[in-house]
Amino acid sequence: MIVICGDNMELYKKKCIPCEGNMPTLENDKIDELKLEIHSDWVVIDYHHLKREFKFDNFQKALDFVNIAGEICENSGHHANFELGWGFVKVLIWTHKIDGLTESDFILASIIDQSVTG
Repeated sequence: MIVICGDNMELYKKKCIPCEGNMPTLENDKIDELKLEIHSDWVVIDYHHLKREFKFDNFQKALDFVNIAGEICENSGHHANFELGWGFVKVLIWTHKIDGLTESDFILASIIDQSVTG
């Protein structure tokens, strides 16, 4: 099933929009709407950030994922927080500049998912 964004474009095909701190965080209903467009393993925490844990067979595969996801973040100009351990990576995403969620956070989550599932 392909999930379509409001403007008929999958989130992972969109670009993160740089935030300079002069925008509001998303309203809860918009967060709920966008949550339906990303993988169901992403959890919205307190309508403030997204969280997902990825599982891997070993440390090296988890590290490889962090390197790929880190490159995605750098290329998009939108950065996630990572917790790396043996066989897992926890990813936290929010827009640090406004201390809350924007559409770019959901776009980044979708792009990271594409790096895993291709």
